[in-house]
Amino acid sequence: MSSIISDKRVNISPDNPSIVFDKSKCDECGICKNICKFNVGVYSYSNEDYPCINCGSCTIACPQKCLSERDETDKLRKILHSDKIVVFQTAPAVRVSLGEEFGLKPGTNVEEKMVSALRMIGGDYVFDTTFGADLTVMEESLELVNRIKHNGVFPMFTSCCPSWVKFLEMFYPEFIPNLSSCKSPISMEGAIIKNYFCKINNYNKEDIISIAVVPCTSKKMEILKFKDIDLAITTRELAKYLKEEKIDIKNIKNGSFDNLMSKGSGGGVIFGTSGGVMESTIREVYHILRKRRPSERLLNFKEVRGLANVKETNITIDGVNLKLAIINGTGDARKIIEKIKTGEVHYDFIEVMACEGGCIAGGGQPRVYSTTNEIKIKRMKGLYKSDKKMKVRCASDNPDIKMVYDDFLGEAGGKIAEKYLHTTYTNKKVK
Repeated sequence: MSSIISDKRVNISPDNPSIVFDKSKCDECGICKNICKFNVGVYSYSNEDYPCINCGSCTIACPQKCLSERDETDKLRKILHSDKIVVFQTAPAVRVSLGEEFGLKPGTNVEEKMVSALRMIGGDYVFDTTFGADLTVMEESLELVNRIKHNGVFPMFTSCCPSWVKFLEMFYPEFIPNLSSCKSPISMEGAIIKNYFCKINNYNKEDIISIAVVPCTSKKMEILKFKDIDLAITTRELAKYLKEEKIDIKNIKNGSFDNLMSKGSGGGVIFGTSGGVMESTIREVYHILRKRRPSERLLNFKEVRGLANVKETNITIDGVNLKLAIINGTGDARKIIEKIKTGEVHYDFIEVMACEGGCIAGGGQPRVYSTTNEIKIKRMKGLYKSDKKMKVRCASDNPDIKMVYDDFLGEAGGKIAEKYLHTTYTNKKVK
């Protein structure tokens, strides 16, 4: 690995927690630089040697595979052969992409096979991160409603993408008050595992190793902040490990998630795609304001779906008009924020994902050069299909969510929820 600075490619610091660079494979084609400059909006916008938001878009774009996630499969193996209690959680987007590593078509949902595989390699418990997504919706929807009722700071930005959060901290720290204070789904679920799950099962925190399986390289950065998750492995790392263990997910029995955090709602499932956080949150905002289940339009909110760089729509709920935007890539977030600063545009609620397509096209997903829109759409459809089939499609209808609030967190937005599910941000202004 080299730290020599070049103006022909992205420059990765040797201590980057998410991404590594192998100079011996690099022909300095410049593809990674262009992705980082135009799609991600980071390269050339700083005088620092190693500006990086850890999104891993460069690892997907690099045709020579000289940029990769920081491989921690050896660490995974050591954990799985220890005497610790191993708890996995799996992010929504992984289930519709992992199969590609084993010859299945993009968008194939291998959720049940994946759960079995995680048990086969040594997982004592396997939870679904869609539960954490439902927690995020419960807290974020209430936060938005409270801002509306109490003339809070607008627009409110989503906060579940750590690369987007870091982008804002680095380039637009004056907008930190606009960020939702909610942790991401994996960090919320990590907090519940280490605090509530351990409590009701009489486990010491020290005896639990919490591992998140994610589509994203920046989660490796995120877990360093909150420390409730001990290891984050990407879809690619999990596939590599399963192959080393001679486990082909096509040929194993189905499994199911453990109880308590067994399932999130359909709204939690679609967190893995661009527009999914917006759609799920608006479903719950409708429930809060109207005291009833969402309308059919909000259960199939077409205006916020798809791969457009910026999606916009207006919605009125109980007399409250909300202008919404979904931004598909931090490069476009830069453009929109500049327009917000000049007053050219106004929004009330904005979802931002660093990766174009959302988590289904995250930096830790299967390397398909190039990851075409057709592949992204198939993965998206895999998640929307799951959502449509589910009986529970809104976070507040999830019985496990109700139980955790009743038994541990108290009310949404309350002091205990704030302690475990919310966070603060840091001005990381770059030169």
